[in-house]
Amino acid sequence: MFLEPVDRKAHRICGYRNRPSGGAFTLVELLVVMAIIMILASLLFSAVARAKSKAVTTQCINNQRQLTLACLEYVDDWDDFFPLNLGYAELDAMISAGKYYNWVNNIMSWNADEDSATNTTLLSRGGLSSYLGGVTSVYKCPLDNALSDDQRSVGWSARIHSISMNALIGNAGQYTLGGTNINNPGYRQFFRASQVPNPSEIFLFIEEHPDSIDDGYFVNKIDSFEWHDLPACYHDGGTPISFVDGHVERRQWLDSSTKAPPFPDSAHLPFAVPAAEQHDFRWLMERTSVRAQ
Repeated sequence: MFLEPVDRKAHRICGYRNRPSGGAFTLVELLVVMAIIMILASLLFSAVARAKSKAVTTQCINNQRQLTLACLEYVDDWDDFFPLNLGYAELDAMISAGKYYNWVNNIMSWNADEDSATNTTLLSRGGLSSYLGGVTSVYKCPLDNALSDDQRSVGWSARIHSISMNALIGNAGQYTLGGTNINNPGYRQFFRASQVPNPSEIFLFIEEHPDSIDDGYFVNKIDSFEWHDLPACYHDGGTPISFVDGHVERRQWLDSSTKAPPFPDSAHLPFAVPAAEQHDFRWLMERTSVRAQ
């Protein structure tokens, strides 16, 4: 029987060409690779967002530390007295009279014609300004971009003040007639630093929700279980808060009712604290003052 010679080289080439290429991706493999890339990208974006949020929180903690140290330097220079801490009406009258003695001088509102909310000159003339070297950025959380529609329509980019002082600290003018605060007559008003029995447990400055920060005076009736002035929650549901001893910490709020979105008219103040959500109110009021003897 005659056998035709076999060209082995041609056979190998033919066989190679008839097999699927080992270097090509199938559709399934391509989809798997794309899914892995998307997962890795989401993890990266999440990590970057967390890092950015942490950086801003650190910045705000440092801002409050500077503000707190400025206040304590003021206390040293003014015979142990805290700076003035006036409410809306008296503060407005003082600014109109060209007197800038309050610890901060800006009146905040959602009105586009209220230039005090963007007036850095007023901010730089506050009672603590000389201890801050004229720096005004320490009063503002970078995440506080709350504006009303009217303010946006006239080109505002942001208001300039996010921080308030504990209403039971300093001379609150008409609210401290007779030496006690008329909003909390059963509690001590701390006019001087030496009157604070536990400086590490009485708060000094706090970031305030944009709906209630009409002045620099953070006030609630301690025994009322009703929010009048609400803390802010720009930092993943928490806020930096400083204390009379000079330390600053980030407080994570626990109750959903405390964490109103930072938009105009979102807090619906004042409102009663729900019975099942009193953790935050109790915590903050316990660090506002002590009962009068």
